[in-house]
Amino acid sequence: MKAAAAFALLVASAQAAPHYTFPNLAGTSAWSSVRQTANWQSNGPVTDVNSEAIRCYQRAPGGAPDTTQVKAGGQITWVANPNIYHPGGWLLTYFCTLSAYMAKVPSGQSAADFDGSGKVWFKVYQDMPTSSGGQYTWPSNGKAQVSFTVPQCLAEGDYLFRIEHVALHSASAAGGAQFYISCAQVHVSGGSGSAQPKDLVSFPGAYKATDPGLMINIYNNGGKAYQPAGPSVFTC
Repeated sequence: MKAAAAFALLVASAQAAPHYTFPNLAGTSAWSSVRQTANWQSNGPVTDVNSEAIRCYQRAPGGAPDTTQVKAGGQITWVANPNIYHPGGWLLTYFCTLSAYMAKVPSGQSAADFDGSGKVWFKVYQDMPTSSGGQYTWPSNGKAQVSFTVPQCLAEGDYLFRIEHVALHSASAAGGAQFYISCAQVHVSGGSGSAQPKDLVSFPGAYKATDPGLMINIYNNGGKAYQPAGPSVFTC
């Protein structure tokens, strides 16, 4: 009984604790090319996959002041504030899955104008956990920065780049997954334009609360391989 009570207290403390945001790309100031999120002060998550907030979690409509220049085939690095971490003891610090999406800005619009609506998003990164003793461990925990490769085959132009980190420590029931999201405005140059991204999705629309990667008991997974939510990763 004491052990069960202690575990319940641990979970409750992790749920209530502040977490983190992704306010900027490396080499830029906070909220300059990243759209300011609604949790910029609270650090709280999005939990409703059917809400408009699941797209970019914006504080208000409209774009950011700047657009960051990036190279196709190069790296884009996001800065976390504070480090990616879920307080409450070692048991709850590793259960967060990281992914990244991009969306090409339609012709006639700029990255600052585009709201990211419609089936325009393609996944460019998905991390995967290791499993030991029936529990998962993801590689992004504790990092102050995370980097992604911009596909070399993309066409030149403006894009939105969406980072998504999902905490799964309370995800045994639908709606328990906690999303930490930001969208950056970027201009991609040097791309070959040789491939068109497929498996385009919308936000909301890409996920269901009952998807296996979002409704899951990460404390006892029965040795099953983790099944990420959303589309497969686009490759050139």
